[in-house]
Amino acid sequence: MRLRSTSTAMALALMALGAPGWADMPAAQAFLDAEIGDLSVLSRADQEAEMQWFIDAAKPYAGMEIKVASETLTTHVYESKQLADAFFAITGIKVTHDLIGEGDVVEKLQTQMQTGENIYDAYVNDSDLIGTHWRYQQARNLTDWMAGEGAAVTNPGLDLADFIGTKFTSAPDGKLYQLPDQQFANLYWFRYDWFNDQKTKDDFKAQFGYDLGVPVNWSAYEDIAQFFTGRDMTYAGGPAKVYGNMDYGKKDPSLGWRYTDAWMSMAGMSDIGTPNGLPVDEWGVRVDENSRPVGSCTSRGGATNDAAAVYAVTKAIDWLAKYAPPEAAGMVFGEAGPVPAQGEIAQQMFWYTAFTADMVKEGLPVVNADGTPKWRMAPSPHGTYWQDGMKIGYQDVGSWTLMKSTPVDRAQAAWLYAQFVTSKTVDLKKSDVGLTFARQSTIDSQHFTDRAPKLGGLIEFYRSPARIQWSPTGTNIPDYPKMAQLWWQNIGDAMSGEKTPQEALDSLCAEQEKVLERIEKSGVQGDIGPKMNEVVDPQVWLDAPGSPVAKLAEEKPQGVTISYDELIKSWGN
Repeated sequence: MRLRSTSTAMALALMALGAPGWADMPAAQAFLDAEIGDLSVLSRADQEAEMQWFIDAAKPYAGMEIKVASETLTTHVYESKQLADAFFAITGIKVTHDLIGEGDVVEKLQTQMQTGENIYDAYVNDSDLIGTHWRYQQARNLTDWMAGEGAAVTNPGLDLADFIGTKFTSAPDGKLYQLPDQQFANLYWFRYDWFNDQKTKDDFKAQFGYDLGVPVNWSAYEDIAQFFTGRDMTYAGGPAKVYGNMDYGKKDPSLGWRYTDAWMSMAGMSDIGTPNGLPVDEWGVRVDENSRPVGSCTSRGGATNDAAAVYAVTKAIDWLAKYAPPEAAGMVFGEAGPVPAQGEIAQQMFWYTAFTADMVKEGLPVVNADGTPKWRMAPSPHGTYWQDGMKIGYQDVGSWTLMKSTPVDRAQAAWLYAQFVTSKTVDLKKSDVGLTFARQSTIDSQHFTDRAPKLGGLIEFYRSPARIQWSPTGTNIPDYPKMAQLWWQNIGDAMSGEKTPQEALDSLCAEQEKVLERIEKSGVQGDIGPKMNEVVDPQVWLDAPGSPVAKLAEEKPQGVTISYDELIKSWGN
């Protein structure tokens, strides 16, 4: 991460110390000179005009202190350590931007929902909670907020159409509930240099009968994992022993994200539809024509425990045991993320682009001397149950959320900060640091055209039509905090061997339905809450079109690959 210079920090700190420095242009100009520079999609005149708007809009709140929370991504570290100080110097609003774990963000948000206590004035929480916010109506819907109590503090240059994630933060009622702050996708990662080495290509084709390349299906991923695991790659500049897969398996909340973040839909457990399968989504939860959840188990038309789900969990467990480093089974998300950068991993299917910034540092075994990466990222392969038109990957959309329990003036001040850190003035620089994109103008900028060759396909992906098949959890999930915790507990039983995948998924879908039934009986979500189907013989649903599905006779068809270079060319058409 690029830190602000000492001189910039000192200049901003001095301006923030004196009240006369509040709410005037010199502080903004110092920020633009020393921190933003040329890294903005706006001209200098337009940057100053946007800063002047923040200065004027913030005057009623000068001297106020507010608290916001986000998880600990590089992007949010930059906001907390750099942008919060600049915002204080420019507006006089002091922001304590707490960096806490993702699970802690959800827990604090849940506590605020349950108690009405104003713990934080705003949260950056994943749009995975969109179904929760829409049904419980405890988050301010921003559409009405910007037209009403937030109108005077809504930036006329906000340009909602420029945000690439607003369709994920909007509910079936057509209202916007969250403002995207950063996004990253779950993609396939591989050693481009090894995949293009002639001896490696020849050896693979001799063994499997088809070309080594980006796997299109899970069969090819499995073949490639088998091929590389234990292989001596010293002839290609690699280590004497490599692994064909990287993952994590510790029973921990992050294990739940490992699966709810679209692993099941990648395998083919859902219905066709973007951004999420409909009526059955990537959690296996079915909704009716009114978007009301009606079941999770196959006996109610859900798919959380159908054959595609069992296949998905089984493959993850098998590949972790056979083709990943032994220590991976005891790792959590954050520990596993940096491992491919150490140079012993040939490919990883479940890899988040949030780790890109840590994979392009000079001197790493996976970076060339000229700064270009030895690796690339590409669309994830799909499982044998997957059909064209299904969701094939997850995209995290960390988004600003204002709770109704937050007093209006504090919410207004927090809304100003949320808009400042996502503004067109700031977004290009912030994205250059964290490489998590929220605005189309930033993605399309000349700066990222120039930087693209050193980012391993990240820019090509975000500029490609493939991007639309990667999406967060959708609106089928009525209580993300309660239901998400069920996943890591039950899947953990399968990962540890305490239960078979089928047993673990049977338990998971049953527990999800208990949550749905409790919400239905409580009546708190009214006519958009769950309305459970009657339990019937699962075969009734398995015989019906769409999801859930019965077990296929053959779950490992012929492997299919594609040349990465041809794939990139196809995106440009």
